[in-house]
This record gives sequence, C-alpha cells and structure tokens, in this order.
Amino acid sequence: SPIAARSSRRDPTKKRCGPVIFSTYAFIFLFLPVTFFGYRLLCVLKLHSLAKLWLVLASLAFYAIGSAGFVLVFIASVFFNYVVGNLIIKADGPRAALTRRILLTVGLVENIALLGYYKYTNFMINNYILLTGHTVEFWNIVLPIGISFFTFQLIAYLVDCYRGEAEDHSVLHFLLFITFFPQLIVGPIVHHKEIIPQFNNADQPLFNKNNFMLGLFIFCVGCAKKVVLADPLTAFGEQFYADVAGADVATAWVAVLSYTLSYYFDLSGYADMAIGLGLLFNIRLPQNFESPYKARNFREYWQRWHMSLSRFLNDYVFRTFYRKGRGSFNFYSAVMITFLVSGFWHGAGWNFVLWGIVNGIFVCMAHFMRRNGLSLPGPLAWLLCFAGVVGTRILFVSSGTTQAIAVFRKLFDFSEFSGMTASGVVGEIAAFAAYNLYILVLLAVAMGIAFFAKNTRQITENFRPNAKFALWGAFLFVLALSQMTTVSDFLYFQF
Repeated sequence: SPIAARSSRRDPTKKRCGPVIFSTYAFIFLFLPVTFFGYRLLCVLKLHSLAKLWLVLASLAFYAIGSAGFVLVFIASVFFNYVVGNLIIKADGPRAALTRRILLTVGLVENIALLGYYKYTNFMINNYILLTGHTVEFWNIVLPIGISFFTFQLIAYLVDCYRGEAEDHSVLHFLLFITFFPQLIVGPIVHHKEIIPQFNNADQPLFNKNNFMLGLFIFCVGCAKKVVLADPLTAFGEQFYADVAGADVATAWVAVLSYTLSYYFDLSGYADMAIGLGLLFNIRLPQNFESPYKARNFREYWQRWHMSLSRFLNDYVFRTFYRKGRGSFNFYSAVMITFLVSGFWHGAGWNFVLWGIVNGIFVCMAHFMRRNGLSLPGPLAWLLCFAGVVGTRILFVSSGTTQAIAVFRKLFDFSEFSGMTASGVVGEIAAFAAYNLYILVLLAVAMGIAFFAKNTRQITENFRPNAKFALWGAFLFVLALSQMTTVSDFLYFQF
C-alpha cells in the first residue's frame, strides 16, 4: 500500500510556532496602529533611516510573536546571506569566477540546510522507520513560520548576485527587504529588484492619501475573504478529513469543494491584506492571484495561482534545467523537475511529491496541446481544469496518499443510496441541504465570486478614494470584525 506520510498540518511529530495573524483584534487595533504611527512620526521628523529601522524592528517583533525561539537564528541567517552576497558581488581578480561559485555554494548550503533541518528531518526519520522497521525517536523540532518563503527570497538574492543581476545594497535596506512584516510570513515572495528600489524613492517616506485609502480598502477585502469565507469553509473540510470513513457521499463532495474554495480565499485573502498593508507604507508588493479558478488549463492556472512562487520556480529552477533549442524532452523534463521541487517545497510528505508530479503532468499536457494547435471547447476545458484542481487539492490536503485514495473512493461511493427509490434519494439530499444550509450558501457565494466576479486587482485598478469604496470597505471590515470570534491560522503557515 502507498506510504502514508502525514502532512505537517496534522502531523503530531512536527510542531509549529504560534500563529501571527492579520485578521485579529490584537493586530488590527494594537500592532498595526503602533507600527504605522511610529513610522509616520519618524518620517515627519525626516528621520528616514530611523523610520526604516523602526519598520525592521517592528517586523522582527511581529515575527518573534510566533517564532520567538527562531528569531535570533533568522537574524543571523539574514546577515550571513547579506555578507555572502556582498562578497560575491565584490569578488575580483583572476580567480573571481571560482570565488563566486564557492561563495554561492556556501550560501545555498546554509539556506537549504537550515530549511532541511527544520522542515524535513522528521520526514526523513519517518521514512527510515518505514523502510527499516527500526525504532527511532522523532526530534523535537519546532517549524518556524514562513521559513520556506524567506529562504526562497534569500536564495534568489544569492543567485542574482552570482549572475551579476544584484547591486550592493545597504544593510538596512536588505534587512527591510527580507523582514518587512506584511510579506514575511506567507509571501508574496518578493524580489529584491522590485522592492529595494522603492526604499530609495524620495517619495516613499511621504504620506500618500491614495495609497493609504487603497491599502485600507484592499486590506478590508482580504480580511473578509479570510474570515467570512475561508475560515468556515476550511472548518467544514477539516471535519470531513478527520473522519472520511464515517462521512456520506454528499458531505464528501461539499467538503472537497469547500476545501478547494477555502484555499483560494485563504491565500488570496492573505495576499490582499499583505498588499494593502504594504501600501500603507508606500510599498507595492506583487500580485499573487489572478482569478486562478477561471483558468482553462493547468498552464494558465499556474500563471494565475501563487504567481510569485511560480515566478521564482520559473526563474531559479526551470531556467536552471531548460536550454532553448534542446528539444521537447528537455523542456518537459524541466517542467517536471520544477513541479517536483514545488511539491517537495510545499510539504514533507509523499502526497506532496505526488501532488507536484500530477501538476507537472497536467502542465505538460497543456503545453503539448498548445504547441500542437489542439484545443477543447471553452466550457469543457474549464470544467476539466477545475476538476483537476479539485483532485490535486485532495492530494494536497490529505494526511497522506492513503487518505487521499480513501477520499477519492468516498466521492464515488453511492452504496448508501442502493435500494432507495428516486424520491427517497431526493429526500436524503434535501435533508442534507437543510441541515447544512449555511455552508452551502457560503460555498455558492464563494464559487460565484471565484468563477464570475472581478478579482481584487480588477476591482481596484481604477480606484478613487470616494464614498463608494469607503462604504464597501467599511461594510466588509465590519462584517469581518463580527466574525473574528476565534483565531484561525492561515493555511500556508505550515510552509
């Protein structure tokens, strides 16, 4: 039978640090006002370097709330990468190429070793036990929040230094680039070339009313996505995955659809909040989602889903293995390697590896059809793509491959209806709908927004600080506040 390696979300062998949540009263009414007004005061006094240092310290405090035991290691790693990057940039002389290569190797080993220790040690121990049957104690490792995200940013910086595509930035700007709290925990994965130049902009410390109002509005949209839609849909999905065998087929379908939609609203809600928070400080973070569930194939889907991650994987993994002109085999191999890395990055479990492989196959199929001029009717192409999204999400959220197989079987297990008349089946479905009316309404609203509505970028591309946006923002904010009765993790905190 398939090896069932638990995902870190439910793995008792892997502990995680406490949550740092944007959608809480403490963050909205305490941390954010103190950080913002402290920054604005220093900017008004024209103490711009101190203002940036204030943001760095506030960001480290924000991180320490959830990862106090790791914050010193985090700081040391950031300084280490800064020094290595500078040495690579300044390497000169007849052996400069060799020096840069050695320094890059040292930097990559440090980052990968740190990520590997915290994220994959117990996964390796678990597989050793399964393969050998020996009894080995799991290590008491606390997974630092966001380690996969800032590790990618550090790796990208070192590789760009090696490629000659990075400048010698000040240590303050480098620290702020890595630690800036809106993107520190769950992204977007930012690139030094798009963020650090903003710190050098003379207008960045000035108060910008349009950016401030737009930031507040986008934050309210993201907060409502997270609290009003994602959290209850996630809760319903998790209840099903906690007892797959005891659930009925209707619950299974609603649960897998709920989880599929909740992941989008959870992640895109966080990205909206991060982008909105960045704008409060006149920092523009990259878009991370572009209506991915409207995609008609997996190539298009990955151009719309977690776009900053897709960009990183394309620039630093795909480009490493793909060489133009070497034929289709090289291209498709590079795609598969890229998604294998993506799967392993997402989690320490064989279901994540399988998830990456399946996504890679779907992307290769989409590229094959495009290269050969093949196409499907639009509605059919969308339906097949979304079915693939749902199927891969089952692999992603399952505790392992064994549970994923059980979920797929449950979806098509109609034995509970055997021997029942048509009216009896209708009655069962009606009873289920009546009992789960709230979650079904939320699911319908979520699907309507994801499939047909404009996304946040489209809504705000012609933004003006007027009464319409103010009223909508206030409505969404009050609605979100009314639902903040419990603190719920962002789903990507496990990464």
